[in-house]
Amino acid sequence: MKKIFLFVMFTFLSAYTFAAEASKINAGDTAWVIVATALVMLMTPAGLALFYGGMTRTKNILNTIGMSFMSYAVASILWIVFLFSLSFGEDIGGVIGNLKYFLFNNIGVSDLQGTIPKSLFAVFQMTFAGITVALISGSVVERITFKFWMIFSVLWLTFVYAPVAHWVWGGGFIGSMGALDFAGGTVVHINAGVTGLVLALLAGKRRDYGKTAIIPSSIVLTVLGAVLLWFGWFGFNAGSQLAADGIAANAFLVTNTSASVGAVTWIVIEWIVLKKPTILGSASGAVAGLVAITPAAGFVSASSSMIFGFLAGILGFVGVFIIKSRFKYDDSLDAFGVHGLCGILGAMLTGLFADPSVNEIGKGLLYGNSKQLYIQFVSVVVTIVYSGIVSIILFYITKIFAAVRVDDESEQKGLDEVEHGERGFNI
Repeated sequence: MKKIFLFVMFTFLSAYTFAAEASKINAGDTAWVIVATALVMLMTPAGLALFYGGMTRTKNILNTIGMSFMSYAVASILWIVFLFSLSFGEDIGGVIGNLKYFLFNNIGVSDLQGTIPKSLFAVFQMTFAGITVALISGSVVERITFKFWMIFSVLWLTFVYAPVAHWVWGGGFIGSMGALDFAGGTVVHINAGVTGLVLALLAGKRRDYGKTAIIPSSIVLTVLGAVLLWFGWFGFNAGSQLAADGIAANAFLVTNTSASVGAVTWIVIEWIVLKKPTILGSASGAVAGLVAITPAAGFVSASSSMIFGFLAGILGFVGVFIIKSRFKYDDSLDAFGVHGLCGILGAMLTGLFADPSVNEIGKGLLYGNSKQLYIQFVSVVVTIVYSGIVSIILFYITKIFAAVRVDDESEQKGLDEVEHGERGFNI
């Protein structure tokens, strides 16, 4: 009897201890996500700012960098006030979150999201909102007013980013139907790319576009920006597992592989078509590979990620040099050509190559799930349609409060001096 009593007590205490441990923060996971959050933060006011800034003309470099810099700042403030709540609050009809977390209410220091603090999960997701809106600016730099950009950013984050983030990651209808988006193929890249195309079409071309050579201010800065983006993308993708485990390690691996293949593919095409492999092309190819692997990073193998990078290198080149020329729109820094098109590619390829041996959550067409490709297609179409239509509406609403474009003289002089009273290079 005594032995039975001791056995019962030991079992009870073990179960209690296990339950108590399970409810605690995991130090390893928390440390990794803190690092990942810092990496993703680096991508916007540093990586993207330099990547975009180097591709613009000297007279507009500060304005371009400022758009990325301030996009991150604005998104960070709005995220605390209401964006996190709309994105990840309690679901309302599969469409939007409630205001439970307004001003970060109901988020205590001991509250958990899985094995990490909920506040850390929130700030990690905040960095995604910041880079997504900043990506859009690449389509319309060198011609729109800074005031228009700031107002549009606030509206877009509220009425486009937050709903789509909720649909996919916050308990909304896209996630519920089984769509796979590990780190932002639809939420970030398709969303931003489509909006960028809409703004480029509605704002119109730069006045000297197609008439004179538009020379980048510094390919060196662009390549440095690309390296910072590549570096930060490890946090972007591997951090999205929210744990320091095998899936995070796989996401890290496939991210690097796809980027490398994308870079090589792009310059090989340039070598064949243009007879010279450009360093700008290699940077663009790496980013294309990074974009394509983003929705699949936690679901596909290293060998499959090579296909992602290869096809992204091809599609990115086609989007920049063929599609844009054919339809004659001025997507200044190819936000749609690289992020929009390669985001669509990555989302669809995820439906093919998601491997249950990598992550049991994902099972693509090639592994016996014939429905996954259709689900991915629906998620892509819904995102394109919603983002496109609402962005058009927000463009005209913003136009009420701010002029869309600077005047001819200001565009000729440069937005750095006209909009900010500064110069990027005082030479």
